[in-house]
Amino acid sequence: MFSALKMLFVFIILGVPAALIGIPLAAITGDFTTMYNWGMAVLRAGIRAAGIRVRIEGRENIPAGQSCIFLSNHLSNLDPPILLPSLPGMSSVFLKKSLMNIPLLGTAMRMGKYIPVTRSHSREDAEKAVAIAAEVLRSGRHIFIFPEGTRSPDGNLLPFRKGAFFLAADTGAPMVPIIITGTAHMMRKGSLKVFPGQATVRFLPPLNPADYATKEELMEALRQEMQTALLNP
Repeated sequence: MFSALKMLFVFIILGVPAALIGIPLAAITGDFTTMYNWGMAVLRAGIRAAGIRVRIEGRENIPAGQSCIFLSNHLSNLDPPILLPSLPGMSSVFLKKSLMNIPLLGTAMRMGKYIPVTRSHSREDAEKAVAIAAEVLRSGRHIFIFPEGTRSPDGNLLPFRKGAFFLAADTGAPMVPIIITGTAHMMRKGSLKVFPGQATVRFLPPLNPADYATKEELMEALRQEMQTALLNP
């Protein structure tokens, strides 16, 4: 539990001042870059304070100079604060619409062009979220997604949701699969305890949506790449 408290302490003691200064600065300048970089630095500091080491492999697989759709398996609540700072440039994510109501954090998320989603699962809401994400990609940012939509209880891949693949078909953005390992044992589902250890983030070769006849073929190919990587660490 001590590791979790240290991580939370760092997030608060560094994150609140960063937001209090960075949000007005971004509003005045119209540039969110500084606020984003500060936020990623806070995440890295919190992860280090918890005694978590991050090993990154396969950076050479990330297409240079292109907005990408990054997709990762999901094992733990530690995954987002480990993965986001590991991505190049600036990335936007899909998140619960209700999180946008959190003071300071919600404001930062809106300025960072994060994409709100609802639990309604309606076609209209899904199409709206994909349209927003497409605009974010065209602005030069990346999109980060957990295609399973929730954490896996046993480390095996859950069925993928289709939103990311509609987005890829609409924009043609390369899809970069990511495999994260180690976090399931450092913070288990349903627990607030954090245990020190090493997380490995592995970028796999990208998939080009234009190489696949349908969204379903693209989804199956990407899932197979991730499944193979999980079985061959």
